[in-house]
Amino acid sequence: MPEVAQSFMERGDLAHLALLMWASGASGLLGWSLKELACANRRFDAFVRELTRFNRKHGGDR
Repeated sequence: MPEVAQSFMERGDLAHLALLMWASGASGLLGWSLKELACANRRFDAFVRELTRFNRKHGGDR
């Protein structure tokens, strides 16, 4: 990565380098957020399944 940064600095394209860094950081954050959202959905689904099982076992529909 330092070679890439040096190339950008030599040509005076610091704005492009900053944009590249921002875009890669934003993409990484989006990927992480989607992964965490998927994990939260799985945990919520497991909770609802357990709650349904508990209600069936203890006659929750009376």
